[in-house]
Amino acid sequence: MPMYSEKVMDHFMNPRNVGEIEDADGIGEEGNPVCGDMMTFYIKVKDNRLEDVKFQTFGCGAAVAVSSIVSEMAKGKTLEEALTITPSLVAHELEGLPKNKYHCSNLGAQALRKAIRDYAQKRGITIKGLEMKGEQDEEGEES
Repeated sequence: MPMYSEKVMDHFMNPRNVGEIEDADGIGEEGNPVCGDMMTFYIKVKDNRLEDVKFQTFGCGAAVAVSSIVSEMAKGKTLEEALTITPSLVAHELEGLPKNKYHCSNLGAQALRKAIRDYAQKRGITIKGLEMKGEQDEEGEES
């Protein structure tokens, strides 16, 4: 059994911001077919800030804890600030994750990023930092 930090256990036992935003401004879904974890992030944006962030996660304790901490880290931030949330930042914020659970921190950051991308596409806007970090962009180059 991998050892989890108290912070991971706390966020797993008492996850923050669980749920769905009915009229979400952006929705991002990320999954890992290998472990079966699925995360969906919902964002509400007001004045370029993440006014609300909610998530639904089906997966292991680490996946739930990651979703919870990512939602807390993102809430109240500008869209640009939220895009700086990286997997290593998430793992650090949770005071470490077991090596075999590190991929969970990727999912949280990616699901949030996809929700922000969804928001940007619906509004036809460009957000600084959305096209970075060597991730493949399904839509190809942005002009």
